[in-house]
Amino acid sequence: MLNEPTLDKLRSLRLSGMADAWLAQQQDPEAAGLSFDERLALLVDAEALDRENRRLKRLMRAAKLRLPSACIEDLRCSPGRGLDRGLVRQLAGGRWLQERRNLLITGKTGTGKTYVACAFGQHACRNGKTTLYRRLSLLLQEFVRARADGSYGKLLRDLARAELLVIDDWGIASLDDIGRRDLLELFDARHGLASTAVTSQLPVKHWHEYIGEPTVADAILDRLVHNAFRIELTGPSMRDPERAAEASGSSSDPRE
Repeated sequence: MLNEPTLDKLRSLRLSGMADAWLAQQQDPEAAGLSFDERLALLVDAEALDRENRRLKRLMRAAKLRLPSACIEDLRCSPGRGLDRGLVRQLAGGRWLQERRNLLITGKTGTGKTYVACAFGQHACRNGKTTLYRRLSLLLQEFVRARADGSYGKLLRDLARAELLVIDDWGIASLDDIGRRDLLELFDARHGLASTAVTSQLPVKHWHEYIGEPTVADAILDRLVHNAFRIELTGPSMRDPERAAEASGSSSDPRE
């Protein structure tokens, strides 16, 4: 039989999707009724889909989203949530990533900020965009460790290259002079080259005060805020089932 050598050659060429589809065709009696061109088209489609799925898995694995199952299609825009359907639809188009604009998601604890940010992160991965997720407190610790072991430059380059960087829980970790400088270096490296999504319990108007040093705060916010879309989530905590259901008129899922 010639099947095994053909399969081996396809796999050695890293055409695993095509190999699996070709093997399935051999076992499907109905495939014999298809023309050569039709069967070849099915094999090419299978390979393209397999590569797309493998790329998505790689991007999602590298992104390390806190909520990897979050999905923008599951976001329900209710009047009491502050989640505008038109804005969600606009952001889902992906042009904000092409234009290297930012996204700021604010709201009280439990209103679903992390879910919304991860939903856009997952959507970016599905569209082939390199994505990274970091909680601010852990990001600051990462900078400290990198400075100590000599990998600071590499870390900064890796963070700067991500087409979408999601920074969660902005405003919770305290900032010292070193942390402020690290963030300024990061946002300066990404400004105009990539998009950043930030979630925070603090309203944007209080971010300058949170950063602390006026000159550094001006520089950071100039790079982060001025070209950003904003989502201000409202309503009760989605962790309170009764109040969340009352506010949304349906379930208490943080997607809503």
